Amino acid sequence: MAFKPNSTQQITFDDTFLNLPPRVQHFVKKSWAMGFSEIVFPAINEKRFAVLYSDNPASRPNAPVNAIIGSLMLKEMFNLTDEDLLESILCDVRYQVALRTTSFKEQPFSDRTFSRFRERLYQHELETGEDLLKDEMQALAETFRQYLGIEPTLKRMDSLMVSSNSRKMSRLEILYTCVANLVKTVHRTGETQLLKNREHFLKEEDRNQFLYHRRNEDLDGRLQEIIDHGASLLQTLPEHYGEFEEYQLLQRVMKEQTHTDKDGKATPKAKKDVSPQSLQNPSDPDATYRRKAGKDHKGYVANIVETTDEKGSLITAYDYQPNSHSDSHFCQKTIEQMGHQEQKTTLVADGAYASVANEAAATEKNIQLITTALIGKLPDEVQAQFVLDTDHKKVIKCPAGQKPYKTRFYEKSETYRASFSQGTCDECPLRDKCGVKFQKKSSYVMVSEKMIIRAAYLKQMSSEEYRRIAKIRNGVEGIPSVMRRTYKVDHIPVRGYLRSKTWFGFKIGAINTKRVLKGALQAKKVACIFVNITAIFRKTQLGVKSLPLAC
Repeated sequence: MAFKPNSTQQITFDDTFLNLPPRVQHFVKKSWAMGFSEIVFPAINEKRFAVLYSDNPASRPNAPVNAIIGSLMLKEMFNLTDEDLLESILCDVRYQVALRTTSFKEQPFSDRTFSRFRERLYQHELETGEDLLKDEMQALAETFRQYLGIEPTLKRMDSLMVSSNSRKMSRLEILYTCVANLVKTVHRTGETQLLKNREHFLKEEDRNQFLYHRRNEDLDGRLQEIIDHGASLLQTLPEHYGEFEEYQLLQRVMKEQTHTDKDGKATPKAKKDVSPQSLQNPSDPDATYRRKAGKDHKGYVANIVETTDEKGSLITAYDYQPNSHSDSHFCQKTIEQMGHQEQKTTLVADGAYASVANEAAATEKNIQLITTALIGKLPDEVQAQFVLDTDHKKVIKCPAGQKPYKTRFYEKSETYRASFSQGTCDECPLRDKCGVKFQKKSSYVMVSEKMIIRAAYLKQMSSEEYRRIAKIRNGVEGIPSVMRRTYKVDHIPVRGYLRSKTWFGFKIGAINTKRVLKGALQAKKVACIFVNITAIFRKTQLGVKSLPLAC
């Protein structure tokens, strides 16, 4: 299929929309469709996706890419299935106006158009690592930001967990499922002689019998039994079975859930030794485990960066990773992607994003990183006044201005020990705040560069300006709620990291589209009010009894 730009975007003389009754045209022009057609659709860069198609002009041309992307954003805006979306495009003129397809003799979509496009995105990223959809959604967000006139110098950030669309499984169930899946694969190849008394895994009732009907038996015994089956199966099968996904998953789960004792036998690991990145469900191998805020999560995590001011807010950047990815790593990556800012830019986040390294990286790129709370043990603000000689690894003076008689640097922990003579700290008014410890003949304090930076940051956070900016962050906390309630982010009907990321990207595009259409509508209302007030003023001055209003 060859890439062909969509040239049929302007209304022609035989356009379907022009043949509609004036009343219908009036309602369509007042609807969301006209704003989508005028603002969103022209901003879609279809040439970005040309790499998904053949460069052979003799092959069949593709369906209009900008119309497909626009359709998939409308699908998320109105919470439609692919079937509902196709019906809406075929039967509802508003969708045709929004996608500028009213001049087509027949709508250029089939029941497989949208799923095939998502598959092309998936295969491209799988082969190249390039996320075309993310690039396009962020480029659209920048276009919308400029359209609404939102200043780019204030951003806020938050993360949300995205549940995997797969059932939660116990260790026993994961191991059983992987063994049973591989047994069924071997059976399909016809090499049944390799199963050796494992044919019972082929029976439908065997699963319930093993997992539930034998609950009165010792769990450790059943766990060891299924591990023995898995280990012997991997040893028995020829090398060519290593190409099967079922073989690879069993091999992975055995490595994650078991260890080999001194006799060479595979035995189950203790639960605490099983990695959070271990297999959670064979049907979704990419999903990982994480416990956050006292809750268990299985799936993925997304990071949202929102640009905001009094004119509105838009999601201008996002990231999507397995949920073992920490907020601090998201912050580090966001700062790197933002690069050096010509104007001083403020990035507001919660305490989980805070770290000395992130603060230093942000400062280097002219970014002011503000976190609304510091995690870990909080230093006293007084400790920010320690003076260090980092070149010679010495403590110059304490917050009270006293010089230590001896200092020592511990390279492994990157901490300084400053020793003071007897009596120096006894009467000091800051001794309860600087962290000093008393001995029989002397006193000492342990400090580090990180502690001093954190103390200085804590002192800075207490200012009124910091409190004001920190309050701005609260607005971004509504996005996780909206994505769960309105956009059903925890019920994405696909499994796997890359596939679910594609769906998530269209949801981000839908949120921004709603916001830019709302902003455009409000701007239009303000303009209409201004025109009407002007008309009323002219009417009063001219003594005219009736003057038509603009809207």
